[in-house]
Amino acid sequence: MSEHRRKPPQTPPGGGRAAARRGAQQQPPPPGGRREAPPSQSYGTRGAGPAQGAGGGPRQQPRRDGAVPGQGQGQGGRPPGAGQGARQSAGHGAVPGPGAGQGGRRGGGEPPYQGRAAARRAAQSTQKGGRRRTAGAGAGAGAGAGGGRGGGQPPKKRIVDYPRWGRDGWQRWVPSWKLVSGLCVFLFGSMVAAAGIGYAMVGIPNENDAAKSQNNVFYWANGDRMVATGTGANRQNVTLAEIPKSMQYAVISAENKTFEKDSGVDPMGIGRALFNMAKGGDAQGGSTITQQYVKNTYLSQDQTVSRKFKELFISIKVGTKLKKDQILQGYLNTSYYGRGAYGIQAAAQTYYGRDAEKLTDSQCAFLAALLKGPTYYDPAGNVSIDKIATPEANRKNSEDRWRWILGEMYKDGHLTKDQYDKAVAKYPMPQGLKATKGMTGQTSYLVDTAKNYVLSHSKISRAELDQGGYQIYTTFQKPKVDALAKAVKKVEDANLKPNKREKDKYVQFGAASVKPNDGAIVAIYGGAGFENNHFTNNANTSGVPVGSTWKPFVLAAAMEYGTYRSNGEGISPLSKYNGNDHLKVKNNDGTDVLKKDNTPFYQENESNYPWGYISLRKAMEQSINTPFVQLGMDVGMDKVASVAEKAGILKESLAGRNASFALGTSTPSAVRMADAYATFAASGKHVEPYSVTAVKQGGVEVPGFDKPKPTEAMPSEVADNVTDTLENVIKNGTGQKALALGRTAAGKTGTTDSNKSAWFVGYTQQLSTSIAMFRENPKTHSLLSMNGTAGVESIHGGDIPTQVWTEYMKSALEGTQDTGFPDAVKIGDVHDELGAPASPSPSVSASPTQSESSTPTPTFTKPTPTLTPTPTDTCKAWLGCQDPGGGNNGGGGNNGGGNNGGGTGGGQPSDSSSPSVSSSTTRGTGLFQGANG
Repeated sequence: MSEHRRKPPQTPPGGGRAAARRGAQQQPPPPGGRREAPPSQSYGTRGAGPAQGAGGGPRQQPRRDGAVPGQGQGQGGRPPGAGQGARQSAGHGAVPGPGAGQGGRRGGGEPPYQGRAAARRAAQSTQKGGRRRTAGAGAGAGAGAGGGRGGGQPPKKRIVDYPRWGRDGWQRWVPSWKLVSGLCVFLFGSMVAAAGIGYAMVGIPNENDAAKSQNNVFYWANGDRMVATGTGANRQNVTLAEIPKSMQYAVISAENKTFEKDSGVDPMGIGRALFNMAKGGDAQGGSTITQQYVKNTYLSQDQTVSRKFKELFISIKVGTKLKKDQILQGYLNTSYYGRGAYGIQAAAQTYYGRDAEKLTDSQCAFLAALLKGPTYYDPAGNVSIDKIATPEANRKNSEDRWRWILGEMYKDGHLTKDQYDKAVAKYPMPQGLKATKGMTGQTSYLVDTAKNYVLSHSKISRAELDQGGYQIYTTFQKPKVDALAKAVKKVEDANLKPNKREKDKYVQFGAASVKPNDGAIVAIYGGAGFENNHFTNNANTSGVPVGSTWKPFVLAAAMEYGTYRSNGEGISPLSKYNGNDHLKVKNNDGTDVLKKDNTPFYQENESNYPWGYISLRKAMEQSINTPFVQLGMDVGMDKVASVAEKAGILKESLAGRNASFALGTSTPSAVRMADAYATFAASGKHVEPYSVTAVKQGGVEVPGFDKPKPTEAMPSEVADNVTDTLENVIKNGTGQKALALGRTAAGKTGTTDSNKSAWFVGYTQQLSTSIAMFRENPKTHSLLSMNGTAGVESIHGGDIPTQVWTEYMKSALEGTQDTGFPDAVKIGDVHDELGAPASPSPSVSASPTQSESSTPTPTFTKPTPTLTPTPTDTCKAWLGCQDPGGGNNGGGGNNGGGNNGGGTGGGQPSDSSSPSVSSSTTRGTGLFQGANG
């Protein structure tokens, strides 16, 4: 052996190399996966002597942090002579093994003590997975410190190893393939189990259970029972043998061609429905006859995901448990065909007055077309539900689909060529509507109004409401309803003779009475009654222009917003405008308003009397058109529309914003007009009209019927000045027949172009009531002229409508005090908007607070004889002789604004979006449209 060869290290006390080797073999491998270098000699913590391999070393001093240094075998649980550092760190309370030192240095020598923080850092560094431990790290670290993520096992085994043990950073959050596959198996098993449970729990629907229905009970405002009505009498199940084959094949060809082969469920259709609901879109119905049958038998029609899943399970079960004939029979017996008819037997009786088994091929195709939606396919129309569902539109929809269904039946081989030709030769027009038991007089319209309110203010579906079982408490007061019907009947009988005069035929009335500051509809008049084949609710339909009853909204807008000439400052009702006939209307920039042919638009009055410049108060009194047309242009028609909307008029009923908009081309319902005028009566506070106070089912109140809250529609001084101006209309103007009421009241008359409608809307502080009168073509439902009606040249709002209003208000207000109205305070500045009056000029003197004469003699200087109007302008048989110029109901004229300013006539300015009053007007719903209904 070379003498230059390094000498082996000295054998440490305690047994030599063999002992050290045996001690090292008994220790576990280091956490880092590598064998640690064998120490030569190690020391304990500061103050300790050399470690003794067999446990016989000297007693060491205790550490500051409470750890006890190695004392030989037994302290750290390690065999003697291991030569490994027993403690991992000074802060974990680990007990060092025998012969273990803290420093872990090979060559000996005590490491310097650096404090607890250094010990903690050293301990943390040993817990990093995959790293080599520092020399001398204690072998008992795992036991003492619980082990790190990379250096030992977790303290307790977890069922789901997530976040993953032994991983660092983002790797801890990546699930293992075992975990992923286990979750997939678990979810799949859960879905199978849920499907099995759902399939087992649902039952098969019974068409006889679906046929069971209860009455809905309606109550008057005082709690007395009004009427009980339901659908049970109009529903009857029949067997498939009693249903013609052509009816069966009509629905198969139209609704589900694969019915006889499919499983009864359309997965794609269900998927689309769920997807639409998930993204907030419209829900879709069942796409197979089986699914539609299941849907028909559901009492709850809520479009929810849970209901769709339940419907799916029922459809699957029905498809596997019932025969196709049973499903088809159930579907035909539970479907809704409109007019309150559920089931094919009820539909056959309702539309054709015969049993189902006697239906023809053509009639079967018609009834199958109704399943698309009776609201839009019943040729009788459903304008009370949707204004576009007119008889004309519905007839076209029905006929188109009827013809298509017959064609599909022929293509599918269910009709021969001869059968098809015979069926398609003539459209099978059904019989007219009929009144149901108890639904006579005004009751039918009251129930109709309340039902529409319920449907628009709750989650109750039409099918659920028809199923019955609801108690509906209304705002209608029986004495007032009876008084309104009696007033219409009395005035009608006194003036109209339809058996003697052709012009008295087809005259109709609509009326409504609303409480100001409350919004409750206390009475309506909807027409002659269902029993007289009048099924349109005239109180709750739009389509009848309101004429000059619109002018108060123009005046209110001028007082609130001013005009472009007043720099936005409100103007006084005493401001003057040109009241002469045949007035050229100007835009705000001074240019002429043009007609469609680009010629200037001239507004006409009812007479050619030269009023000159008169106050707006006087123009309202005599209902003169020209001042309000120019005023509307100066204020801005959009502002006029805004004031009307805030007062209660529905946006859907507003006409186009041309010059004639100021004269009442809009078509709100009687209910909405009464409610809007109630805003004036309540000093500018508006409350939405309502007809239902509560709905209960099984004693539980249905939410959604809280009383509407008041909102400020306009400043009180504006509303009070409008009221003061309308008081003068009754005292000295076109509404003088309302003086017979004998108490303080305000109101406005209105008559439209070609005399197609006449209105009076008036109010006290207790009630606001509107009366509409019009003629309607029974076939086309377009308006007819009332010239010659009641044996007079023309009907005006100050005549028959005012008489009806007065008769009703006398009875309705009997026993109540005459509270009058708040005093009108001065508002705005007085403007001579269009310059000084021309000579000769009437000198009109009127103020909001002055005492007005009850006689129809306005204070003005009579013009020269050459300007005196003809006797036909000054005297009216229906009102008596008036002032020169008459202006009775103000009215339009031969070529323009129409009687009382309602229409536009031949002088209508260019506005393609504005309907002309003289055109055929179809009436639609007017009260419960849209969100607020």
